Amino acid sequence: MARKTDIPSYYGEPRKFDPTFKGPVHNRSCTDVVCCVIFVIVILGYIALGTVAWIHGDPRKVVYPTDSHGQFCGQQGTPNANKAILFYFNILQCANPAVLINLQCPTIQLCVSKCPDRFATYLDVQYSSRYNKSHWEYYKQFCKPGFDNPKKSIHQVLRDEDCPSMIVPSRPFLQRCFPDFITRNGTLTVANKTNFKDGSGNTRSVVDLRDAANGITSLLDAKEVGMKIFEDYASSWYWILIGLVITMVVSLLFILLLRFTAGVLLWLIIFGVITAVGYGIWHCYWEFSTLRGKPDADVTISDIGFQTDFRVYLQLSQTWLVFMISLSVIEVIIVIMLIFLRSRVRIAIALLKEGSRAIGYIMSTLFYPIITFILLSICISYWAVTAVFLASSGQAVYKVMSTQPKCMYANLTCDPETFSQSNITKVCPGSQCTFAFYGGESLYHRYIFVLQLCNLLVFLWLVNFCIALGQCTLAGAFASYYWALKKPNDIPTCPLFSSFSRAIRYHTGSLAFGALILAVVQMFRIVLEYLDHNLKGAQNAFARFVLCCLKCCFWCLEHFIKFMNRNAYIMIAIYGKNFCTSAKDAFFLLMRNVVRVAVLDKVTDFLLFLGKLLISGSVGVLAFFFFTRKIPVIQEEVPSLNYYWVPLLTVIFGSYLIAHGFFNVYAMCVDTLFLCFLVDLETNNGSASRPYYMSKSLKNILNKKNSKKKGRR
Repeated sequence: MARKTDIPSYYGEPRKFDPTFKGPVHNRSCTDVVCCVIFVIVILGYIALGTVAWIHGDPRKVVYPTDSHGQFCGQQGTPNANKAILFYFNILQCANPAVLINLQCPTIQLCVSKCPDRFATYLDVQYSSRYNKSHWEYYKQFCKPGFDNPKKSIHQVLRDEDCPSMIVPSRPFLQRCFPDFITRNGTLTVANKTNFKDGSGNTRSVVDLRDAANGITSLLDAKEVGMKIFEDYASSWYWILIGLVITMVVSLLFILLLRFTAGVLLWLIIFGVITAVGYGIWHCYWEFSTLRGKPDADVTISDIGFQTDFRVYLQLSQTWLVFMISLSVIEVIIVIMLIFLRSRVRIAIALLKEGSRAIGYIMSTLFYPIITFILLSICISYWAVTAVFLASSGQAVYKVMSTQPKCMYANLTCDPETFSQSNITKVCPGSQCTFAFYGGESLYHRYIFVLQLCNLLVFLWLVNFCIALGQCTLAGAFASYYWALKKPNDIPTCPLFSSFSRAIRYHTGSLAFGALILAVVQMFRIVLEYLDHNLKGAQNAFARFVLCCLKCCFWCLEHFIKFMNRNAYIMIAIYGKNFCTSAKDAFFLLMRNVVRVAVLDKVTDFLLFLGKLLISGSVGVLAFFFFTRKIPVIQEEVPSLNYYWVPLLTVIFGSYLIAHGFFNVYAMCVDTLFLCFLVDLETNNGSASRPYYMSKSLKNILNKKNSKKKGRR
């Protein structure tokens, strides 16, 4: 059996690497089996949840309006055939938080043929109908069908929910009546009024109506703009597609050319920063020497105190002295860091070049993000459909409302169709079967909100699993490249497919484990964001401060877990061990090389950000000149547009996403090669039995070399 070599560690126990290790382990066993079983059970449960939601839900309740009796407005063969618009008895109730959960407004909903066009209350109409019957004829079309008794007291009308206490000028949107908001001179109005009577003796502001309408004002204004945007997409989609294809080609060329340009780009940027800071120092000295001696410029910053006009400080010599000293300190720090970290910068450049070379040999990895995109699209679609079906599962629930405090049937559910024939009206005279809320009394309906939370948690878990699967697959493919002693001859056949098969067959549990940890943290962040949104108007400063601190902590925790998961998946792809062991090994390996990690991480991030900015910016400039008809040769080919910025922003945003997808593969390649490089340094010594697998440039930087076998005499 091969001997194990102890690798000294400054963090925790020494890690024992196998000196006979020559690449990703092929003889593997399943890891984190328990988590794999749980993951499969959760997926089956998620499918069951979607099935139950599909059985109970009816998305037509979300798309098409439904009255309080469960009938769709405008449905043929019903009394609502000519009443296609939904009217809310009390739209102020629509500001209830339950609307966000059930997508239903907890008030009587009635199908009408048109929306009200005036302010009116039941009390006013009751009084005016004595002299003018037309007022009542207009108002009663918004009451329950068959109700025609304007002499009934307001108390009884509201109790029996025969009529709304008020109506407001409205217009239909999505087949629902919403207040007709108009902004005049920055003031929100409805029919030129800022206040109205709510029918209960109170005066309310139209702002209450706006809150109840849940932002419908902006949607109304955006409807026309949306149609024009759709027309622009219909006429320019072909050119948008061409722009995105150009981005794909340029991104591919950029990555392949990095093996030749990475060093030049990085050193140009470094010396450019040094030169820019040096110019800043000279400029600050020039301003300081110019202002020194002027009577008004010798005043100190502390003498003038805080000023809202910051240009005042630029007239002081002391300000430029502070700037000059600060820039000088920054310049010295940069130069010192460059002197002491130059070898590590050279290693980072060599790894960047090696990453470009690896992608050149395994070109199929550049197209793996398409698989990730398809998996994520399936997850998002399933989550969205399930959420809509869950939200539309509520039925109209009616409860007995009695004027007698000792009625034994009070608050019990009832059926409005058979209520008048039931025994309840005899036991509790004057009781009514009135609308209570949308939901249900079954176990399923009582826990719809909990099911929505479960739907969200499993969705986050699946999304993170798809991303983890992609990272582990790419890591396995690039590790196969690194551990090939003679490149490209020793690179295995179909490394990407082999890596994908290993990840699915052996490490589904480990990937699900890491994805679950991240999903739980993201779930906490979503809850905190929801609480923060609801507490924005709160006066408790301490609560907002604590919430802000928690959001910051969980943001940091999420990014740390993402970093650790990424490196753990690389170790899983290489060694085939469980998640916790791989995460621990990756953490200690990185801590033993923390400076190299910091340099490589920042260098890679900066170069890739520069590349994404360069590509999306260049394609964006080209699209700008094209869609604004600034290119004379192809002016006649440019489609006629309402807003040229619609296809322009689409091209820029799409270009950035495409470049981001390509460069994510490249970043994963560099990270994988870096961990393999660290393992290579700690495992091998350059002997004939344990040669270094790193590239020649890396061996030259570190003064390493492989010894050659001596021939026999």
